[in-house]
Amino acid sequence: MDRLDKAQIAVPGLEIRIVDRCTSTNALLLAEGRERTQRAADHPVLLAAEEQTAGRGQRGRRWRSAPGAGTTFSIRRRMRCAPRHLAGLSLAVGVAAARALRALGAVDVALKWPNDLLAGGSHAGAKLGGILIETRIQGDTITAVVGIGINCRPVRGLPAALRRRVISLDELVQPAPARNAVIGAVAREVLAALEAFESAGLPAFAAAWRALHAHEGRRLRVRLAGGRTVSGVAAGLAPGGALRLLTRRGTRVVASGRIISVLAAAAA
Repeated sequence: MDRLDKAQIAVPGLEIRIVDRCTSTNALLLAEGRERTQRAADHPVLLAAEEQTAGRGQRGRRWRSAPGAGTTFSIRRRMRCAPRHLAGLSLAVGVAAARALRALGAVDVALKWPNDLLAGGSHAGAKLGGILIETRIQGDTITAVVGIGINCRPVRGLPAALRRRVISLDELVQPAPARNAVIGAVAREVLAALEAFESAGLPAFAAAWRALHAHEGRRLRVRLAGGRTVSGVAAGLAPGGALRLLTRRGTRVVASGRIISVLAAAAA
């Protein structure tokens, strides 16, 4: 197993920490951020864990991680923009992560709205990773914690546990990149994306996100938060990061939901 090593991750301007085991890297950095002074909050920190026992995904789902099989890490950074401008931040981070992984040789990495990394060559795609962003506001200080999990090695039984297709970097790239290299490459792109997002917001990433969108132009069925479903052809993003669907009744904007099926493109 290639052990995590902060010396090999080294990213300028970013404090690197490694732990063998923890509940959740996001939770630890959020809790620490509440206790720190504003000056300390200005200092970006990356926390990576060999194993998480209570990792979280979107909507409270468990993020499963086996020791040495993936990269599970979080970056905490102060954001110098108004809270209302943070909408769509996870989409910008998705673009950054996909760019980094493609540069490492995983050239078919794509994005699934709103927070998944896919690969595998088909429009359905297999899950390669995921993103969870959590924010805290204390006075005039906004702190974002960006959690990223990427499958690096296959884990027996994981597809059955998740009830979906999964894929790992070593199935996409030979020789597979070391986990330290993966974390370092993704972290550098994410830091650059957070800086760009502060100054220009989601519009700076919208075209790149659409180009990386695995389901662009395909008919999707999306389950909404209340349990209802809506179908339509994916047509980019609405302001704020909502998914734009072209339906038989016109354009529908979906701010929150889960894609439950993907079909070939068809007239809306």
